Amino acid sequence: MREIDIHEYMSALMDIIQQGKDVSFLITGSSMSPFLCHKRDTIIISKPDQPFHSGDMVFYIRPNGQYVMHRIHHLDREGNLYLIGDAQTEIEGPLHPDCVFGIIHKVIRKGKSLDAHDFWWIFFEKIWIHMIPLRPFFIKMVAIFHH
Repeated sequence: MREIDIHEYMSALMDIIQQGKDVSFLITGSSMSPFLCHKRDTIIISKPDQPFHSGDMVFYIRPNGQYVMHRIHHLDREGNLYLIGDAQTEIEGPLHPDCVFGIIHKVIRKGKSLDAHDFWWIFFEKIWIHMIPLRPFFIKMVAIFHH
């Protein structure tokens, strides 16, 4: 296995996405759990081609240069984004929409392709996004029942 610089790698992926091609990316990290799991699930990243909405999963660059994929919690009146990972309880923002370079329209979760029409996608996009104070409790319950 060859190691490469993350900024070099992400720059190449961003170029491909800007050309209108989809890019698949293996999830690393746990901020999008329980919907997406570290080194199990894959996201398909596309060029953003529409206005952003609450619940959209987007790939963006933080002002510190860190690459992150989270869900849009809400937008303010100026169009700035406020984001949160599915495992998190703190909303991040404001973030200018120009920081977003990709939107996720499909995922491979537990080996199965899911999109905006699937139950789990809709649950996390429409319901889970509003359950922030209850997330730690539900995540603990899922962990207990899966062991």
